[in-house]
Amino acid sequence: MSKITEYELFEVPPRWLFLKLETTDGVVGWGEPVVEGRAHSVRAAVEELMDNYVLGTDPAAIEDHWQAMYRGGFYRGGPVLMSAIAGIDQALWDIKGKHFGAPVHELLGGATRDRMRVYQWIGGDRPSEVAEQAELKVEAGLTAVKMNATAELERIDTPASVQAAVNRLEEVREAVGPEIDIGVDFHGRVSKPMAKRLAKALEPYEPMFIEEPVLPEHNDVLPEIAQHTTIPIATGERMYSRWDFKQVFENGAVDLIQPDLSHAGGITEVKKIASMAEAYDVALAPHCPLGPIALASCLQVDTCSPNALIQEQSLNIHYNQRNDVLDYLEDKSAFEYEDGYVAVPDEPGLGIQMDEQYIRKQAERPVNWHNPVWRHEDGSVAEW
Repeated sequence: MSKITEYELFEVPPRWLFLKLETTDGVVGWGEPVVEGRAHSVRAAVEELMDNYVLGTDPAAIEDHWQAMYRGGFYRGGPVLMSAIAGIDQALWDIKGKHFGAPVHELLGGATRDRMRVYQWIGGDRPSEVAEQAELKVEAGLTAVKMNATAELERIDTPASVQAAVNRLEEVREAVGPEIDIGVDFHGRVSKPMAKRLAKALEPYEPMFIEEPVLPEHNDVLPEIAQHTTIPIATGERMYSRWDFKQVFENGAVDLIQPDLSHAGGITEVKKIASMAEAYDVALAPHCPLGPIALASCLQVDTCSPNALIQEQSLNIHYNQRNDVLDYLEDKSAFEYEDGYVAVPDEPGLGIQMDEQYIRKQAERPVNWHNPVWRHEDGSVAEW
């Protein structure tokens, strides 16, 4: 019986944490356990879980490992612990796929599609030059883009702030036409009254979805917001387990869920969340402004989930300073985009080969990424 013998963690630019697991039969698995801006916290959680639950055990027992890591602690859930579990889970699935010589999606029931549609970020944190950037992405073959709706907003802001958001979306729509989808991310920056106003004002330009119109702690108001618009509502990047998603499925206000494969318990948990969503006629679009292991994990779940709609990916995203997604791969063709799609992975495990020598070199560089702290004009802290 193969056993997990050791692990290593690599914090690398721009803001990622990679996990390497090794087994007695020489198979290596990779995971990406990180909370953006909390890499040190997640590193400690991974070490605690690995040392107490995983080292010296059979890597094949993935469901049992998941249950032990989650239920073995009296206190559970939340971004740090669930992200630590997620990265370990990804690495265990990578090992299992390589052991059987099959991509992970084959072990989860097989492919439901030949390729997966992807979208690209435009405009940055404080959205600007969005029309020009959208045109460039469309010229490159993409069929969908996403942009932030606003910078920071007051709880009740001016008509001018609403009009500025409308003007940006109008510019993008005019630039790319009706054949291109445009996602609009509220990023949890928007209060309930402003979300209602924005949704109504943006509706004539038919965005693909409005994302995180309110913070997840206010998911109870999503039905009220949904009454003010026909735009599909998306949320989920800051929800970490199937139990977190129960309310939004039951209240019927959400049309698209966005669990993160590096935050929401990994492949094991997100596959279950995707199946729950299917029962409620809710589509799946995993959140992924992260690195290559997280993206590879997303594509494995997308491939075997019939309700997967589109995949976020972070190539050239504004966060990726110093390094980008493809830099850490030996075979950079793993994520080649054609006509707005990426081919489903067919190599064993997660379907990527990490460049370990390059990873080790980059891990020697200082990394201390944290999101900015924004403030309103009166000096109070604003949502980023």
